[in-house]
Amino acid sequence: MTTPGDFSLLADGGPFVWLMLALGALGLLFSVERFLFLHRGHIRSSDFIEGVRNNLRAGRPLEALAACEESPGAVPRVVKAALLRIPAGEEAMRAAATEAALLELPVLERRLGSLAALAAIVPVIALAGAALAALDLVTALRAGSLYASADALLLRLQAALALTALGLTLSALLAGAHHFLSGRVRAIAIEMETAAWSLITFVRHELPEEQAAERKRQA
Repeated sequence: MTTPGDFSLLADGGPFVWLMLALGALGLLFSVERFLFLHRGHIRSSDFIEGVRNNLRAGRPLEALAACEESPGAVPRVVKAALLRIPAGEEAMRAAATEAALLELPVLERRLGSLAALAAIVPVIALAGAALAALDLVTALRAGSLYASADALLLRLQAALALTALGLTLSALLAGAHHFLSGRVRAIAIEMETAAWSLITFVRHELPEEQAAERKRQA
């Protein structure tokens, strides 16, 4: 019990506070897991592609494939898919890279939908809790149990406002986390596309030109 003039969100907010805190903790867990997952798979794609190019330029395709297998993240897997299709031609390389990227996207986007749903659900729960607090207040007023008791009246108003504030704050934090992680996924998707395009252009156009120029110099 709280004494007159005291207010405790956990004690006076009711079960809706605990429900929102539980959902907020779940959203935090999702956010941290996705951040760590995306961070572990992050590489400097420009340096990685340059290393693959150097191996191919030196006639070491197996080393190029080994570099893809040893490097973490989605970009090396897309590049590996394109490398394996070199003998089949440019269109086959593009198709393999596109298919690999489409397989990677659901893995990258995992739990982002749940995070967006939590950001939308939490303020609705807060509104429901505030509405029930207001309903409890109106019911008590009609029954006359709050007559001449301003402190009890304001306590219920405080609970409704606190529930609303908590819900909006948690929703903003979850939406911010979703926006940040979605941006990271978009950046990785762009890196996959750029890496595949760079490799295919090098293998089908730049490398043959370099080899032809080298043969001319040796002749």
